[in-house]
Amino acid sequence: MLINQSFITDIKSIISNSRENAIRAIDHQRTLMYWHIGKRIFEEEQEGKDRADYGSQLIKYLSGQLQPEFGSGFSVRQINLYRQFYRTFPIVHTLYAQLSWSQYKLLLVIENQEQREFYIAETVKNNWTVRQLQRQVDSNLYERLLMSNDKESVLAVAKKEKLPSDAKEIIKDPMLLEFLGMKREASYYEKDLESAIITHLQDFLLELGNGFSFVSRQKRIHIEGDEFYVDLVCYNRLLQCFVVIEIKTHKLTHQDIGQLQMYVNYYDRIEKLPHENDTIGILLCASKNDAVVKFTLPVGQKQIFASKYELYLPTEKQLLDEVNKEIVSFEEKG
Repeated sequence: MLINQSFITDIKSIISNSRENAIRAIDHQRTLMYWHIGKRIFEEEQEGKDRADYGSQLIKYLSGQLQPEFGSGFSVRQINLYRQFYRTFPIVHTLYAQLSWSQYKLLLVIENQEQREFYIAETVKNNWTVRQLQRQVDSNLYERLLMSNDKESVLAVAKKEKLPSDAKEIIKDPMLLEFLGMKREASYYEKDLESAIITHLQDFLLELGNGFSFVSRQKRIHIEGDEFYVDLVCYNRLLQCFVVIEIKTHKLTHQDIGQLQMYVNYYDRIEKLPHENDTIGILLCASKNDAVVKFTLPVGQKQIFASKYELYLPTEKQLLDEVNKEIVSFEEKG
């Protein structure tokens, strides 16, 4: 008997989707259970507010009653977490079914409300896994975007209240490539870095930002009999444009900028369709002199960007110091 293979594929897809939906539904109910436990604990604490140590005694006693019957999920530490969960998200209707309890636990560590709202919006919008959310928090994505944008714009784009109208709203500087596993002190060629990026392409696209998809590697272009090779070509569906990426393992030079400008011009004149926007060029470099970039490019241009890559995760303090430098520089110019 001949069976259409698409029939089997459809059935398997139904089973997989149903299982995933069931897992998400169970996890959401678990999340709601923890929220209601936290709410009830808070209400009971309010009844004993005249005693300073009532809360801690209450949680310790509650853990002793629940843990023998329901397991380690009701340790003193976990119950404290449920209480914190309710205090952080006091309105149950603001909870997202798309977020798992593991993701909420990561978000509870973030004290700044605007920062927390940003990571919630990005997680829901991009369907980040727990690992992806953890990586973005660890890499201080919010602070890095603030280095070239204001808080209102960053949050508005994350919440889909506005589409990015300028490439700088989604392109980060620095870009953190710690997932490549390459040592900062090691000597390597541009092709080595490029190969590592292709190997970890999903992580690289996540680091690039929202709306990026991979198009080509070492794209060959012909210009009047001469051949050139573009390191990486991507496309951004939000900006609706090609994104040409050149990798430089040395300090950026004006010649590098000129080379990328030629590639951008080629894509604008040859590859770009009438409905698409101007091509964006990103120079991914080991180090750069911002003044050289500024004086090499025309005033007000919005197509070429130089982004330094880092092969390790900087501390939050290091990035906040950089953000503060940007703010001071902006104020001085104003």
